[in-house]
Order: sequence, then C-alpha cells, then structure tokens
Amino acid sequence: METTTLALLVLIPLLVWRIYARLKRMMGRQASQLWRHWAAAILLPLLLAALAVATKGEPLALSSLGAGALAGAWLGVWGVKLTRLENTDKGYFYTPNLRLGMLVAMQFAARVLYCGMELYMNTRVAVPVAQPDFVQSPLTLLSFGLLAGYYAAYAFGLLRWRRSQKPLAALQ
Repeated sequence: METTTLALLVLIPLLVWRIYARLKRMMGRQASQLWRHWAAAILLPLLLAALAVATKGEPLALSSLGAGALAGAWLGVWGVKLTRLENTDKGYFYTPNLRLGMLVAMQFAARVLYCGMELYMNTRVAVPVAQPDFVQSPLTLLSFGLLAGYYAAYAFGLLRWRRSQKPLAALQ
C-alpha cells in the first residue's frame, strides 16, 4: 500500500467523526425560520425532479430515486411527529429527533465518502478503469432520494405547524 492510501484510511474515521459531531450540533433546538422551511420545501423537490430528468429514462435509476424519495417523505412525516415543537413569546422553536435526523444524514454522508474512495482507488490502478457514473448509480440516487424526501417532507410539516400556530406575543 502507498503512503497516501494509508493516510487516507487513517483520516476517514476522523472525517466521519467530524461530520457526526457537526450534524449532532445542528440537531439541537433551533429557531423556526419560514424562509428556510420554504427553501427546503421548494428546492429539494425541484432537485429531485432535475435528477429524475438526468436519469435519461433509466428504469432502475429512476425507480431507486422514487423509492428513496417516498421512503424519505414517510420518514419526514414521522420525524415531524417526533419533533418537539415550541411556541413561546420569543418565537417558534423546534428540536428535531436526533436519531432519525442523524440516520438520514449519515447514510448520505457515507455514500458520498464511498463514492470519493472509489474515485480515489480508480486513480491508483495501473490499468485505466472506466469512471463510474455516480449520477446514474441506483444506490446514490436511492440515498439522495431518501435525504431529499426526508428534508422536504420535514419542511412541509414544519410549515403546516407554523400555519396552525398563533403568536403568543399577540395573545397577551
């Protein structure tokens, strides 16, 4: 093994730990901001539609993207039910379920790391290998569909919750 490959193998656990620590910090109590919810609710389905067009009618890739999006949407609805929602006089706050959010985000991070490792290993072989097309890969599309479906459905759920709430400051 080369020195760069060994260094990469040592750095991958550090990278995974940093991704996990950063995501865990982001999964705490957050102020509910409408623009962020609207951005996720609009942009993620648009991105899913763009990826569906980019599959060029490949049935396995398209069905993987759709299955991931449906499973992610179901998890997003479940995630909103597990979220602690607060309407205080200082504003609206929510605390997402740590386990569910981490599961969805880390599975996508793991797929991205795997794709990066595969690209790196393909550059190290003596015989040129055809570069894999990750946009057409059913596993990548399943993983991204799960992530996008989850966060889009979660954003829709938070928007519905915000619409049903009356500001406490206005009631006093």
